[in-house]
Amino acid sequence: MAAFLKIVVLDDDPTGSQTLHGCPLLLRWDAASLRSGLAHPSPFLFLLANTRALDPAAARARVEAILAALLPALAAAAAAGHLEHWLIVSRGDSTLRGHCPLELETIAAALPEPPDACLLVPAFLPGGRTTRQGVHLLDGVPVHTTPFGRDRLFGYGTSALPAWLAEKSGGRIAAAGVQRIALAELDRAAAGGEGFERLCRRLAALERAVWVAVDAERPAQLAALGAAVRELTAPSAAGRWGRPRRFLFQSAASLLNGLAEIGDQPLDGAGLVGLRRRGGSGTPLPGLVLVGSHVPLADSQLARLLADPGCGAVELPVATVARVLEGPAPAALLASLERDWAGRLAAELAEGRTPVLHTSRGEWRCRHAAERRRLGLALAALMARLAAALAPRLGYLISKGGITTQTLLADGLGLGQVELQGQLLPGLSLVLTPAAAAVPRLPVLTFPGNLGADETLWQAWALMEGAAPADR
Repeated sequence: MAAFLKIVVLDDDPTGSQTLHGCPLLLRWDAASLRSGLAHPSPFLFLLANTRALDPAAARARVEAILAALLPALAAAAAAGHLEHWLIVSRGDSTLRGHCPLELETIAAALPEPPDACLLVPAFLPGGRTTRQGVHLLDGVPVHTTPFGRDRLFGYGTSALPAWLAEKSGGRIAAAGVQRIALAELDRAAAGGEGFERLCRRLAALERAVWVAVDAERPAQLAALGAAVRELTAPSAAGRWGRPRRFLFQSAASLLNGLAEIGDQPLDGAGLVGLRRRGGSGTPLPGLVLVGSHVPLADSQLARLLADPGCGAVELPVATVARVLEGPAPAALLASLERDWAGRLAAELAEGRTPVLHTSRGEWRCRHAAERRRLGLALAALMARLAAALAPRLGYLISKGGITTQTLLADGLGLGQVELQGQLLPGLSLVLTPAAAAVPRLPVLTFPGNLGADETLWQAWALMEGAAPADR
């Protein structure tokens, strides 16, 4: 890895660090937080922008605000010797939901010089998200044919990435103008020698912020791409390539492992489970599971978890919350309901069960996208308040769903940053609250809404409870 390379990742929800470990995740981007994050020894710094929870105008404004704070901080970190050069990645959903290309175009507009190319790399290999011949697949199936392609806010009608960019940009990006890097080209580059030189020459020839869709099925392919990017963006590139190239990235998590080598995760599964907080007598403190995601996979995972007698359900009825929010005196009515739900959570703990706080299943029919976003944020805030009230008594939290998790960390627990420890299961990251937090050293397992099989949530809970899933 080139010396002092810092990779700054703007993550549109808090789960995109799901292939990494040992790096800070910032929930704020004030000068002090950025200064601390950029001085961290990890090559990665994540800024949890949570833009997927916002409408397009608000997402653009948030990215603009982040870049206004980030660019001076990068310059100061370079002057202080904390970095030599940097890359910016917009990390988005591996099932193609989110504000793309808006976010990357907003980043490009804020930079002092335009990028030579914008690389679209949506592969997330541990989750079965691959790209072949420019078509993005989920377990071998074109992703637009899955429930994720029918998302009510971010749905789309094609899995062919050039056509998808044209669709999502409203035609501003012409599909015919999107270049592609194919699997065979990356395989030749991974073999080294002339294959790698050809990939470097190909990337060095890109200009005028051209979009490039990148295939990927194996880590070695992304490692070859990352090596070429490092070669071309380092200050030393001025000697061989005329000048360092400027690339931006819209990607899922797997590209990050190609951009920088971070070594093996220091804590294995048992070590991560061992972070569970304990009481004064050394007894492990109980856990709490939050499930806010509404994709069909989350429904089946929740059902499997609640089939275990060690768990007890506390349901937040979405229809009731929606009616309260639209009715008279919503604050007083919601506070009364919260007291009842808090009592039910406490009762589950008293019975020795793990409370599972979840929204009612099915999808509440909203009149328009803005109403849907408001309701989603209100439900996430409600869950965050209930979880935060219990948090001092807890040994761990499992939070499923990006908006749910972001709201829990930032608003419920009032955190400015967390430290990523690693993955308990593929794609499931465990973060730890700081020692100075109101609830110190609390492990939070961040669980994407779109990841895993029917058993995965139950397996994660069983592991955190100290039992192998087969023992349950």
